[in-house]
Amino acid sequence: MINVTLKQMRYFEALARLGHFGRAAEDCAITQPALSMQIRELEESLGTPLFERAPRQVRLTGFGEMFAGRVRAILRQVDELEELARAARDRLAGRLRIGVIPTVAPYLLPALIARLSRQHPALDLHLRETVTPKLLRELIEGRLDTAIVALPVSEPSLSEVALFSENFVLVRPMADAARPVPDREGLSAMRLLLLEEGHCFRDQALSFCDMPKTRARELLDGSSLATLVQMVGAGIGVTLIPEMAVPVETRSAPVSVAHFPEPQPARTIGMVWRRTSPLARPLMEIAETVRAAAEAGVRVGAGANPRATAAPAPGASDHRAALAGDRRE
Repeated sequence: MINVTLKQMRYFEALARLGHFGRAAEDCAITQPALSMQIRELEESLGTPLFERAPRQVRLTGFGEMFAGRVRAILRQVDELEELARAARDRLAGRLRIGVIPTVAPYLLPALIARLSRQHPALDLHLRETVTPKLLRELIEGRLDTAIVALPVSEPSLSEVALFSENFVLVRPMADAARPVPDREGLSAMRLLLLEEGHCFRDQALSFCDMPKTRARELLDGSSLATLVQMVGAGIGVTLIPEMAVPVETRSAPVSVAHFPEPQPARTIGMVWRRTSPLARPLMEIAETVRAAAEAGVRVGAGANPRATAAPAPGASDHRAALAGDRRE
C-alpha cells in the first residue's frame, strides 16, 4: 500500500521545481538532511526513484515527471480547499499571495500595503515581484492567489479585472528638454534604452515605436527602470517609462520628461486570478483597494514640485519634468 503524505508532496514539489536539495530545503524552511530523508521515504513508498541525483543538481526521472504533474494538481486543490474555507468565513484574513510586475511594484506596493494593513489587519501578505510569464505560471500552478500585471493576458483559465490605465512618457537628457517631442518614426531612429527581454513593458514600448524585435537586439538593455533613467541622465540615449514611475525614478537624474502627442502610448494594469478560485469575491474587494492606492499615487505624482520643464508635445498639455534629488516622495 502506498502511503504518501501531504508534507512529502510539498517537499517533492519544491525539489522538482528548484532542482537542488539546499534551495528546496530553504524554500520549505527545513534542514537539508530532513528534506533528503522525506524524499527517500517517498521514493521507497512508491517503489521507484523520482530523481536522478548529480553532485550539484537533481533531475526528475521519467516517472518523476508524471508524478510531478499529479502532485501539483493535488496541492493546488488542497490550497483551494483552504481558500474555500477562508471565503466561507467571508472575511479577508490569513495568507494572501500577491504577485506584481517590476514596473508596477516599487510605485504601487508602499501605498497598497499600508491600505491593506489598515483595512484588513488579519491579512498575512506574501508578495512576489517578477516578470509576467513567471507570475502567470505560478498563478496557474497555485503558488500565487492573484497577480497585478499589464492586461490583457489572454489566458482562458484566469479572470481579468482592469484597474487603471497609465500613459508612457519620454525621458531624455536635460539638454534636449526644449526640443520637439519625436513621433514614432523619429523615436525609432533614436538610441532607445529598453528593459531586458522578459519584461512586458519592453514589448509595449517596441509596439509603440513600431519596431521589430530583431531590431531591438541592437539597442541597449537595462534590468530596471531606475537603470534606464540613470543611463539617460548620463547622455547614453532616451527611454520610455510609465507615468507612475516618474516621481520616483527621475528625482535624482538630470533628465527631462515629456508626453507624446495623442494618441499617447498607454497600458492597462489589472488583477488576474484563477477562475476556479473561491477567493473571487474577496479578490474583487482587494482590486478596489489596488485601484484606490494607484489613484492616490497618481495624485501625489501630479502634485510634485518639479525643477525642470519638458518640451510639450504637439497637441498635448504641458508636463513638467521631475528632477528633484533633494525631494523625498
